This record gives sequence, structure tokens and C-alpha cells, in this order.
Amino acid sequence: MKVKMLSRNPDNYVRETKLDLQRVPRNYDPTLHPFEVPREYVRALNATKLERVFAKPFLASLDGHRDGVNCLAKHPKSLATVLSGACDGEVRIWNLTKRKCIRTIQAHEGFVRGICTRFCGTSFFTVGDDKTVKQWKMDGPGCGEEEEPLHTILGKTVYTGIDHHWKDPAFATCGQQVDIWDEQRTNPICSMTWGYDSISSVKFNPIETFLLGSCASDRNIVLYDMRQATPLKKVILDMRTNTICWNPMEAFIFTAANEDYNLYTFDMRALDTPLMVHMDHVSAVLDVDYSPTGKEFVSASFDKSIRIFPVDRSRSREVYHTKRMQHVICVKWTSDSKYIMCGSDEMNIRLWKANASEKLGVLTSREKAAKDYNQKLKEKFQYHPHIKRIARHRHLPKSIYSQIQEQRIMKEARRRKELNRRKHSKPGSVPIVSEKKKHVVAVVK
Repeated sequence: MKVKMLSRNPDNYVRETKLDLQRVPRNYDPTLHPFEVPREYVRALNATKLERVFAKPFLASLDGHRDGVNCLAKHPKSLATVLSGACDGEVRIWNLTKRKCIRTIQAHEGFVRGICTRFCGTSFFTVGDDKTVKQWKMDGPGCGEEEEPLHTILGKTVYTGIDHHWKDPAFATCGQQVDIWDEQRTNPICSMTWGYDSISSVKFNPIETFLLGSCASDRNIVLYDMRQATPLKKVILDMRTNTICWNPMEAFIFTAANEDYNLYTFDMRALDTPLMVHMDHVSAVLDVDYSPTGKEFVSASFDKSIRIFPVDRSRSREVYHTKRMQHVICVKWTSDSKYIMCGSDEMNIRLWKANASEKLGVLTSREKAAKDYNQKLKEKFQYHPHIKRIARHRHLPKSIYSQIQEQRIMKEARRRKELNRRKHSKPGSVPIVSEKKKHVVAVVK
């Protein structure tokens, strides 16, 4: 007589400790789950629609400045503290948690051209149109004390930008040349220049801290080495670059915001071809800042909008705008990678969510699990036409929408003209130039 019996090996389902993951038996045979893909497609479609329904990125507007906001700076130690400089010489320190201004300083006569914090967060530096560099205490003056800078350096020319070293008590300013300063001295340690036009921006590399880059009005992006006190190399583009930003995770990658409506991500080891050309803006790009993860960056433009770009894609994943927002001059990504701040012409600083549909506050374990599951479903079906159309659709202001259409017509006309020229010319006389190489004029070492 045969006896059939069920037997289970305890090693397959019993956990060794209570911290081990519970084993869930599952059969992946597709014949047992005939409707799995249609069911998941419907869930992915609903998740994509709900993401657009709950996309409300605008959080707050910090108003109080009496002139346009010209520059922003983050506190290196405190997430809630932000500094802003305006076109009337006023500097304000804000508490983002309370959404209030906690301190106001009349720092300069004329524009505040640049502002940066010391790496330890105890003080900050400002430069302005009055040819001065001033160092201020981060904490306000005590009872009975007057609001005065710790140090004041009077320069010979107007300074247009400033950035502090990430580890050492040194900072760099730019104007007619790039000057490296020690905090204890009133004269620069070294001065570096390459060309004769004014330099608009200077930025230290956060990883290789002895490297810094600058961009000038003669269309150059110049890289310097502090140890040699000499310029390393420069790349000349078709149009002027307004500012650059280094990737905080990859030491040799930086992104440049250009006047030709594009952003260019370069590898400093090979400047002859950009890694990626980011196109979506319809006016000059004025500022750019990376997220702390190094996977995305945000750009501010003269077209009254800000856009979020993945580093490895040429098109933006998100565009933010409001009816009242005018030309956006400066933008910053907060150190916790969750929020974006932008300062614009109409005297406001706006706070946005980096992920437009993200729920703020504490999430339960079920909410986290549902969020992760929906994210994976959206990634699985992201190339399906219906889901792709819903996910990428954005409402745009009429001015931006009409400019996009106009530029599309112009680009198609240029492409058609080039094809006709190539068709009616001697073979090989009109070479095919890739989009990445079109905008680089030369690399000088």
C-alpha cells in the first residue's frame, strides 16, 4: 500500500532570528497568473493619474525685500536657515520652518552681487557694487551692540561673485580677475586671470577642493588650480555662460547655464564635447544648482520659470511657474534634497517641493509600501504611450508655450536648410555635426 504525505523542510520557511525577512513562497509561472500584466497596467495608469492630481509643488512665498532678490545662500549646518541678498544692498536671514525673516542687514550700497557662508556656519561673506568684501557674524548682535561687519576689505574694482572654500579658511572673489583670499589678510594670496573681460561667477569644487571654475563675459569657462595658482584650461562656447555648478558626487562633472537657452554638462577631463545638452528653456538661463544626490539639478531662467533636469537626460522632468513670478535670477536646492528655493525680480523668495506630488509629513508603513509599489509600476510601464503622455504633460503659460512653438518651427527650418545644402553640394563638403559639438568653439590649454 502506498501512502502520500506532505512534508515541509523547516529550513525553507523558519527564520533564524526575528530580524530576518519572512520568506514568501511565490510561483512565477505565467499560466497561473493570466491577468497579472493587465492588472498591473491599470494600477500603473491610476498611479500616474493620481500623481498629476496631487502635484501641488508650491509651498510658501517669503516676502519682505524691497527690491529684486539677486543671490541666495544655504547654511552648511542648519536646514532651516537661508540667506538672501537684494538689489538695494539688503541682506536677510530667513527661518524656513517659521517662514519668517529673523534678521535684516543693510550690507552694501547698490547691488549685493554675491553671498556665501563659511564652511563651519559661524559667519558669512558678501560682496557688492561698493567694491567691498564684508564678513558678518551669523548670530545677531547682542543687546546694545550695533550691526557691524567683522571685517571689511576695500577693493580696487567691483566684485561680481564670491565663493568660500569647502574646508579651509579661504575664499575666492571674481571681477576683473579671480582673487584667492585668506580670511586673516586684507590682500589676496594670488590673483589669476586668462583674458580681459569681466568674470561673472566663481565656484569651488566641493570634492577636489583645490579646483575652482569661473565664467566670463567673453564666452569662456576657465578652470583653475589653487595649488599652482594658475589657470588649467578653458572652453569657449558660442554664447556667454552666466554661472556654473559642480556635481557634489562626481568631482570632474559640472553644468554651465548659458545665454543660448541651454545648459551644458561637461567632464572637465574632456572639454571639447559636453556630456549632455539640456534643452527646454525659451530664454537665457541665469542660475543652476545641483541636488545633494548629484542625480538632478534645477535651473532658473529669464523666461519666468524654473526647471528640474535629470543629469543624464536632455529634457526637463518638471517645470514650475506662477502668474506673479517674474524673471528668476537665483535658485538653490536645499541640503536635504526635498525642497527648492528661487529668488526673482518681483522681490519674493519662493519655496517649492522637489517632487511635486510628494506627501509631506510622517508616512505610515502602509503608505510607504504603497508609494514604493506605485513607483515601481510607473517605472515598469513608463514607455507605454498612454502613461508616457499623462506623465510628461505640463500646463505652461501662454508666453512660454508660444515661444516653444516658434522655436520648434525655427529649428525645423534650419534642419531642412542644412539637408537641402547637403543634398545639392559635393559629397562630404557639408559635414554632419552633432548637437553636442555645435556649440563648442574651442578648447585652450
